[in-house]
Amino acid sequence: MRIAIAQQNYHIGNFESNTRKIISAIEQAKNAGAELVVFSELSVCGYPPRDFLEFDDFIKECYVSVDKIKQYTEGIGVIVGAPQRNPNPLGKDLFNAAWLLYNREVLGVAHKTLLPTYDVFDENRYFEPAFEWNVIPFKDHRIALTICEDVWNLGNNPLYRICPMDMLAKQQPDIMINISASPFDYDHDEDRKEVAEANVLKYHLPLVYCNAVGSQTEIVFDGGSLAYDAKGNLLEEMAYFEEAFSTIDIGEPGNPSVQQSETRGQQPAVISGQTDKEMRVSKIDDPDKIIDFLTAGNNIRQIHDALILGIRDYFSKMGFSKAILGSSGGIDSAVVLALACEALGANHVRAILMPSPFSSGHSVKDAEQLSQTLGNPYDIIPIKDIYDSFLTTLDPLFKNLPFGVAEENIQSRLRGNLLMAIANKFGYILLNTSNKSELATGYGTLYGDMAGGLSVLGDVYKMQVYALAQYINRDNEIIPLSIITKAPSAELRPNQKDSDSLPDYHVLDKVLYQYIEKRQGPNEIIAMGIDAALVNRILKLVNINEYKRNQFCPVIRVSSKAFGVGRRMPIVGKYLS
Repeated sequence: MRIAIAQQNYHIGNFESNTRKIISAIEQAKNAGAELVVFSELSVCGYPPRDFLEFDDFIKECYVSVDKIKQYTEGIGVIVGAPQRNPNPLGKDLFNAAWLLYNREVLGVAHKTLLPTYDVFDENRYFEPAFEWNVIPFKDHRIALTICEDVWNLGNNPLYRICPMDMLAKQQPDIMINISASPFDYDHDEDRKEVAEANVLKYHLPLVYCNAVGSQTEIVFDGGSLAYDAKGNLLEEMAYFEEAFSTIDIGEPGNPSVQQSETRGQQPAVISGQTDKEMRVSKIDDPDKIIDFLTAGNNIRQIHDALILGIRDYFSKMGFSKAILGSSGGIDSAVVLALACEALGANHVRAILMPSPFSSGHSVKDAEQLSQTLGNPYDIIPIKDIYDSFLTTLDPLFKNLPFGVAEENIQSRLRGNLLMAIANKFGYILLNTSNKSELATGYGTLYGDMAGGLSVLGDVYKMQVYALAQYINRDNEIIPLSIITKAPSAELRPNQKDSDSLPDYHVLDKVLYQYIEKRQGPNEIIAMGIDAALVNRILKLVNINEYKRNQFCPVIRVSSKAFGVGRRMPIVGKYLS
């Protein structure tokens, strides 16, 4: 039996577009001689639909789309993902379901058993877990059909009390098929392959794994769909960060080998780069090596591609076409500008240079040189006169109090107002340029440099931003070297440096990673040999600034723990603050 894998980029709630894509791939599969074509989790409606699932009209649209897709299944099996109503009055109203359609009928349906409720996932809010497990016969093969998390409950510390594949294995299937919406982070592709291989070796069955691709606001799905033979050999690893189509051949029942038959789309493999699993970030316990691994070329390449996809899909799926950002001559805005120009086209990205009385001449020159190299439109709007008018207006209240944070933040908020005014006037979306190190420590101004419709670098530590700049310059100098080499500064007061307010980024990022991604407490971090006072200071900065992050825009997620929907902290909590 020849099986096609259709790795597609869906738009949540865009039933017409999603259905059209699925039908097109069905026709492509027929032309390729496939007898079965597989799509990803909740492909009909897009993942994650979240509270759309609470609207009966939304569910009706899902059913209408499934009915349309059925009409194109003459002579070919089609596995799609869509919600299914629960006929039992007990429990949740819906199942997260994989539908096997064939000859214009529903041949079988599998329900997701393991409903993740960690990080960005909240499936138990909407779905009832499966309570029965049945192999689905198709074309002389017996399919063990599962959905995403259902194959992840392996290892020494399983998250759930049940393993769906254990139930299905009792019915002697010939092949495992898993439809998935597995989000990207820069260490997750290897985790995914480890889990897939472990399932194959445990059950001695070939595996076809179809993953989603595309960005849905904060969450990026990287694709990388897989096929393994029954011996655990990886026979297919589809393209990352783009749509792809591939076919594989499954052997006779009882001899279920898998052979790659045909691939359309970019050949992947190069994405992994590092073959030594011990070289992965999640495997590193030595804190002194963390920064080296966070900024390793393989991770940075994937982060770059994820951010490009995140920007591009956010704009296209929201119906936006033009971006604007403040270009300061600093490393963060330079990287965001370069990424935005690559994602949207330089002519669709406008940079605004807004020097203050404290801006250095080289910062303006660097920002101009960057835009000239990229070819994007830019404007220079000095803010000295506006800034002076604010100080004059506030003088009766401020009187002779010394210059401080209030005067610094006025500059940042002036810039935010100017950017938003231009955005409103000409239909731009403001891209935020704050990085994860700044967001973590509160080193930013609410309604100023924290303004924006989308955060590009909010899940990228400062040291990773420098590595991204080097990656962007891998073939030629796009970002001026003077931007990369100069000491970082907000330039809101004379001779200001980030190091006046924050620890060295190499140390800061190491502590932040242990606390945010690894969830290590102060004692564990101090035990790694880091100064206790410094650790306590950094963790306090993180926790007392939760109120700022709560008002921040969506952050493109590239790590295993990003600020936003996947990290839920109380604003008024006392812990470590």
